[in-house]
Amino acid sequence: MTQGHLLVAQYGTTPLEYRVERRLRATLSIEVKADGSVLAVAPLDAPDGEIRRRIEKRGAWILRQQRELAVLPPPLPARRYVSGEGWRYLGRQHRLRVLIGEVEGVRVTRGELLVTVKRQERAETVVTRWMRQRAAAVLTERMQVCLERVAPFSIQHDGAFQLRRMTTRWGSCTRGGRLIFNPLLVQAPKDCIDYVLIHELCHTRDFGHSSSYYALLGRILPGWKQLRSRLNRVVEMTHHVSPG
Repeated sequence: MTQGHLLVAQYGTTPLEYRVERRLRATLSIEVKADGSVLAVAPLDAPDGEIRRRIEKRGAWILRQQRELAVLPPPLPARRYVSGEGWRYLGRQHRLRVLIGEVEGVRVTRGELLVTVKRQERAETVVTRWMRQRAAAVLTERMQVCLERVAPFSIQHDGAFQLRRMTTRWGSCTRGGRLIFNPLLVQAPKDCIDYVLIHELCHTRDFGHSSSYYALLGRILPGWKQLRSRLNRVVEMTHHVSPG
């Protein structure tokens, strides 16, 4: 794997700075990092000119991603998993209260997440495991609602998905229609969860972020921009994330 120095492409009158990382792979991808920097991950033998042309071709998308990242607040400090720390579950704010006991688990009650652990250092493991379990259950329930909502738009899917911790995405969809979601999505209100699920389901019919894709998303979910803003505003993350 090799990563080169800073390069510049041109989109209209706007310069686009980017770096190239070469890997043993067959395809080229373009990423906009959380800090707004642009990285092209390219095959070892990809011509420099072709990489630059791909950057220029995706110029509108790159600038849109950078604008969205620029208006987000600074990331929060890393979680400590101690009593008094604020956590959201299904959009509601809760305070973490860590208790020492023999039977480990998490219980939601009266605005608190009661976390019972054998030792304080077990708190992160227990909370993470509980969040993942709740995400699997809640997203399975919401997926059925969303599948009914997208069906009239010729979108068919079996509803299967995987959970994976991602630092810059709420969800993703492969070209083959495999759906992957961030388990921390369970912190969001249900209407915001639905937005992410529908966003990725639309990719099973229109894979890229083209104008036709956003037209489809807008027909199914006219208020998707407001839901996206609410999601990024309400859910506190150590890294900013977005739908894939």
